[in-house]
Amino acid sequence: MAIDDILLEAEELMEKAAEHLRHEMRGLRTGRASPALVENIKVEYYGALTDIKAIAAINVPEATQLQIKPFNPSDLKSIEKAINDSKLGLSAMSDGKSLRLNLPPMSQDRRQKLAGQCKEYGEAAKISIRNARRDANKAAEADQKAGGMTEDMLSGAKEQITELTKTYETKVESMVTTKQNEILTV
Repeated sequence: MAIDDILLEAEELMEKAAEHLRHEMRGLRTGRASPALVENIKVEYYGALTDIKAIAAINVPEATQLQIKPFNPSDLKSIEKAINDSKLGLSAMSDGKSLRLNLPPMSQDRRQKLAGQCKEYGEAAKISIRNARRDANKAAEADQKAGGMTEDMLSGAKEQITELTKTYETKVESMVTTKQNEILTV
């Protein structure tokens, strides 16, 4: 396997880890209502678990309120049940056609917990990035043993892999810090 292929594969894995982190953090509540809070909650829909975003429109009529309007009004009860069963701690109010979720102001304690959760997500992403680095280094060493590259080329490849790792770890740190600031800002 060529150095470029090893680096490309490592970068793809690191980018996937960063993208997963972005996805995870979208669901963390900040001071404002966001459709991302509920769009991935699973709803029992004709015997299958389906994301709310697939069966309902999610709007933000006010900064602290979400409105969920099912495409099919008969799904209202199952959506309401899924929201009430979720770990969000929000209760849905139904008007017969849509659900409204009022987001209460977050306490400082809750903000601290969410900021900590954000940091945990960041650590998990960093672990994935380091695993990609380890795999890339192993692939480069195996290529060198097979005669595909010299000792100097292996050293250069490992330096490039380390630089790539540092770049993605910095990116993760930046994402986590930004989200923590959003959460902690009142």
